[in-house]
Amino acid sequence: MSKDLLRSRIEPLIKDNLREIPDFPDPGVLFRDITPLLANGEAFKALIDALADHYRGRVDAIAGLESRGFILAAPLATALGVGMITVRKAGKLPGPVIGVNYTLEYGEARMELRPDSVKAGSRVLIIDDVLATGGTSAAAVELIKQCGAEVVEVNVLLELAELGGRAKLAGIPVEAGVIF
Repeated sequence: MSKDLLRSRIEPLIKDNLREIPDFPDPGVLFRDITPLLANGEAFKALIDALADHYRGRVDAIAGLESRGFILAAPLATALGVGMITVRKAGKLPGPVIGVNYTLEYGEARMELRPDSVKAGSRVLIIDDVLATGGTSAAAVELIKQCGAEVVEVNVLLELAELGGRAKLAGIPVEAGVIF
């Protein structure tokens, strides 16, 4: 399935089931809430089916980013019959783990994974709900590469283009269901 066909299938599902909340979590911020999509069983299934059709045969594992990426990665991995890799915030996984620090607007954060959950040489799709500044996704890409696997693509439901996250993922294909 082409990227254009994928977007034509998932963009209406996302837009029709998205709730916009002004001034959350801070004044001036427009929060885009995907929980209505997740609560709509028919739409959520259609989303996972479309993603599965697009990635079938192209990936060996799905890496879900904490925390809403897990919600997308688990059913997609099941639909594809592949494993799921959990990429978590620091201190959430029992060791041994590897980690990558990344910069936030006001400080630093760290993402970690268990290296034994990634098979060297495997083709991995990274999935999350939102691409904003790109720090979390870039850290996940680095972790997957450290394990000797290939990142096939980063897929997100929503991309906040004005925050420039795609630039941190140079050389990695990025697919977004809806770009704001």
